[in-house]
Amino acid sequence: MFLRIPTDKFTNSSSDPIASLHTALAEADTVILGAGAGLSTSAGFTYSGPRFQEHFADFAARYGFTDMYSGGFYPYDTQEEHWAYWSRYIFINRYQDAPRPVYNKLLKLVKDKDYFVLTTNVDHCFQKAGFDKRRLFYTQGDYGLFQCSEPCCQKTYDNEEIVRRMVEQQHDMRVPSELVPRCPVCGKPMTMNLRCDDTFVEDEGWHTAAERYSAFLRRHESSKTLFLELGTGYNTPAIIKYPFWRMTAQWPDATYVCINLGEASAPREIGKKSICINADIGVVLDTLEK
Repeated sequence: MFLRIPTDKFTNSSSDPIASLHTALAEADTVILGAGAGLSTSAGFTYSGPRFQEHFADFAARYGFTDMYSGGFYPYDTQEEHWAYWSRYIFINRYQDAPRPVYNKLLKLVKDKDYFVLTTNVDHCFQKAGFDKRRLFYTQGDYGLFQCSEPCCQKTYDNEEIVRRMVEQQHDMRVPSELVPRCPVCGKPMTMNLRCDDTFVEDEGWHTAAERYSAFLRRHESSKTLFLELGTGYNTPAIIKYPFWRMTAQWPDATYVCINLGEASAPREIGKKSICINADIGVVLDTLEK
């Protein structure tokens, strides 16, 4: 139905896309948020550069990687090293607040609307900002959850207490052996509940959120809906981007908005129903507040 990679960037007929967005938000009865990594980047959750050096200079010097993502895939020799890295990674990206209040400003923008959030982010920023948990679907997991690496069962486990202990007690980039997490069912090593391969656990909470999202879509197909896509690129477009395009085309009173620095575009087929803003999300939200 759509060009796979749009060649043009469309807005509606207005020459001022911010003004068009302001009007679209004011007129919408329903807002469906689709959030990707660019939203958390705008909030200050960067994974390279100064923030990486601040928290992982010792790992960078010893192992040679230059960003947090690479460190997460490094083949550490021991579980004690692996969890020294990952506990620190989880702590700063899940249990610390984002440096900038972008999520808080986003909540102010939609809190009086009938909204739902679909996100590929795993840093829990929506809930920390006050978004209703019942209106959130984290499709790709949560830094705050462990699962069995096998996995032997479809269960996940909150990790805040053990992560904080690993951060506090690690020494020379190793955690004490007794803190290495193991599955309480089978005893095998635990891993992160992140969708990296076919071992990802979709637990009861995941399925409940998925059904809530599906039910929300069914109830609002005929409403005046704003699909607001924030910071979603082309790594996993089938989760948010392509469905948003399809529903914008099919729903009778829908508008598609894409805010993404360097990647704001829409396919030609829904150009007249789209607003694309090539800018930092935080800057756009600041402008809307004025």
